[in-house]
Amino acid sequence: MRDFSYLRANSVDAARQAAALPGAMLLAGGTTLIDLAKCGVTEPETVVDISHLKGLDTITLDDRGITIGALARMSSVADHAEIKSRFPAVSEALWQAASAQLRNMATIGGNLMQRTRCPYFRDPANFPACNKRTPGSGCSAIGGVTRGHAVLGTSEACIATYPGDLATALVAFDATVHVGDRQVAADDFFLLPGATPDRENAIEPGEVITAISIPASAAAGRSTYLKVRDRQSYEFAAASAAVGVEFEADGRTIRDLRVALGGVATKPWRARAVEEALKGKLLEADIVKQASLLAIEGAVDHGANHYKIELAPRVVARAILKVGETA
Repeated sequence: MRDFSYLRANSVDAARQAAALPGAMLLAGGTTLIDLAKCGVTEPETVVDISHLKGLDTITLDDRGITIGALARMSSVADHAEIKSRFPAVSEALWQAASAQLRNMATIGGNLMQRTRCPYFRDPANFPACNKRTPGSGCSAIGGVTRGHAVLGTSEACIATYPGDLATALVAFDATVHVGDRQVAADDFFLLPGATPDRENAIEPGEVITAISIPASAAAGRSTYLKVRDRQSYEFAAASAAVGVEFEADGRTIRDLRVALGGVATKPWRARAVEEALKGKLLEADIVKQASLLAIEGAVDHGANHYKIELAPRVVARAILKVGETA
């Protein structure tokens, strides 16, 4: 880890000004920044500490939905009674992320800013070719060990998987990311790699995430987050799904459906084809399983990650049927 300057911001405006400096990076919980700095992946010239800014850790709810301050801790949001009741998929996604120690430190804003990454990205000493670290240098993952890599939203420049859980739920339920005076839909906040995989989100220099808002909906209220992984805890998803269902009065016909995938794409992946295929249909296992195959349309594997193409639709179907059992 190289030497860097430390600056403690005393206001959001001061944080924005400091964030605009060349080589500046924000420090909140530090669970991502410090980790990547130790790996030699991130080398900030200035670390801007925003962890003590007042008013950015509040959680407010009303009939329209919920607003979560960017500095709210993951564990606090996951355990919030109203979130567990009105947005269960959000709570479940957070509880299944990282470890208890990390959840107690990591912030909501920092969680959204975590890097889309893979083992090759994290090992610059042995794998110098990485378009995310050094644009134009190539992708060591392509042709390498690819079991954990993405099958959706990939490009010739990058096949790394977006690792977060919370963002999958946020994309499913049309959340908005507040970036200063701008508001960005969660689905637009995360960018596909294309030819510029080093640019992963819509943040511009000098911008700071201040809050995230999620609109209330019947589908969000009857929702779940299902995560399949190689071990029970502290592991990224092999495939995951955030799902919410609103039923007609008969309790079996789907009026509204929200589906987003995690663990299989270069960004949180909204499965709109599945949503449209099942709206107006009865919640029956055969119908759900057939429609869930649409979740993986356009998927491209790189050998060892082919299993995700079969796994993802099964996870989606299981999540939808699980929600149906509570109707």
